[in-house]
Amino acid sequence: MPRALLSVSDKTGITELGRNLSVRGFELISTGGTARALADAGLAVTNVSTLTGFPEMLDGRVKTLHPALHGGILARRDRPDDLATLEAHGLGLVDVVVVNLYPFVKAAANPAIPFDALVEEIDIGGPSLVRAAAKNFRGVLVVIDPADYQALVDALDAGPTLEFRLDLMRKAIAHTAAYDTAIAATLNTISLQGDRFERLAAGAASLGVAVSLSLEKLRDLRYGENPHQKAAWYVAAGAACRGGLGAASILQGKEPSYTNLLDLDAAARIVLEFDEPAAVVIKHTNPCGAAIGRSAADAYLRARDADPLAAFGGIVALNRVLDVEAAEAIVSTFIEAVVAPAVDSAARPILARKTNMRVIAGDFSSLKGRGVEYRSILGAVLAQERDVVSEAREPWGAAPIDGLRVVTKRQPTTDEWTALRFAWRICAHVKSNTVVFTDSARTLAIGAGQMSRVDAVNVAVMKARGPSPAAAPLAGSVAASDAFFPFRDGLDAVAAAGATAVVQPGGSVRDAEVIDAADEHGVAMVLTGRRHFRH
Repeated sequence: MPRALLSVSDKTGITELGRNLSVRGFELISTGGTARALADAGLAVTNVSTLTGFPEMLDGRVKTLHPALHGGILARRDRPDDLATLEAHGLGLVDVVVVNLYPFVKAAANPAIPFDALVEEIDIGGPSLVRAAAKNFRGVLVVIDPADYQALVDALDAGPTLEFRLDLMRKAIAHTAAYDTAIAATLNTISLQGDRFERLAAGAASLGVAVSLSLEKLRDLRYGENPHQKAAWYVAAGAACRGGLGAASILQGKEPSYTNLLDLDAAARIVLEFDEPAAVVIKHTNPCGAAIGRSAADAYLRARDADPLAAFGGIVALNRVLDVEAAEAIVSTFIEAVVAPAVDSAARPILARKTNMRVIAGDFSSLKGRGVEYRSILGAVLAQERDVVSEAREPWGAAPIDGLRVVTKRQPTTDEWTALRFAWRICAHVKSNTVVFTDSARTLAIGAGQMSRVDAVNVAVMKARGPSPAAAPLAGSVAASDAFFPFRDGLDAVAAAGATAVVQPGGSVRDAEVIDAADEHGVAMVLTGRRHFRH
């Protein structure tokens, strides 16, 4: 009689699977809650303790770690000596292993769970069973995902192919790898304070001595940055609370490309800076326009019209539900893709007029805090805390903010304070070196990714002038620079463009010279003490 071991944390579909195995002549072996669920469904089930001759012990820490199980799983069916060993000890084979693991990831997502309770959620027997069955995949079918139960039954009826067995093996090993990765990542958030174990604050970076990454493929992409490059889209395996592009829904349009996803990420990061309705239009990971407004539609139109030529074929992000009014505004422009927290059902037919436009619904709000970001370089991987513009969370000018100081003779006006804060939040998300010109609600000109700050100003001025040159095309604007001005020439260029106030980190050996230049021009200058490079 073939035997199947069933021991699952996720009970989805387990009684139906047990019934299907039973009618196909399998003896069911099980543990604890799974055994009770099978018995309650009227199925005959042998408890593991009956098979091993030992009861569960140590509060369930030990129940399946026994040769009666592992011998039957690991015995090679084509080795007479293995089979003779089992017979000598009165042990039988185990042909199917259906196991999924303690919900460690779910437990770890609860910041209030005590450390000792979290440790108890580390499964020992489950991973051992899965790995043993996966190792002996030629003789044992191992299933870790309820979604594969029907495929298992179909394979048993047809005769399992070697390819099917290998696919189950791959999935099982990836499952235990993701599980161990989640444990290791969580332990990197634990600090010892005297004799107390404490978790780092939610979202805080944990740059451990060893970092493990486990990723699940969401889908293959058409190609990478260029058609000759292969690419795929992955998400952290086993994540309890997925968000952003790891949990987004593609509602319409062509398959998103590698570059679309990079642009959608860049766009979402900007609108996350704002509590007000905000919109951004992105090209090649840089904003060509960003704005806040009375509504999603109002913000979008302001962002688009900041640089309508560059907005053609851009990527749009909103931080509000994409409603009918916003949909009408967006389809009036050629846009490659748009992402919003949600899309009104009434807006869907309007968006469908642009059949190729990708429409994605994704909630990024859970990703506002700090976290760790990774980037591959040739032969290595870099990790860093996510950059957070924490100094601009609260309104500027109304009350002192740590690190923020006015260094010029002239103080910013109330309107300039508002505009400087807006500019600073945009500036942090533009490729370095950058100088951004804005008013209090939208970008006016962006000089992105230049080799010098003077070049960045010149690009912004060129954008602002358009076909009608003006001596000071950005008169009355404010400017933000992501890093300090190394010489006064950058500040002179900002003033010549027409800006009346500027915000920058400071920290140059020539700060005094730059401040003097600002005073000469009557420009108010605010230093933040914090740089926001973006490479």
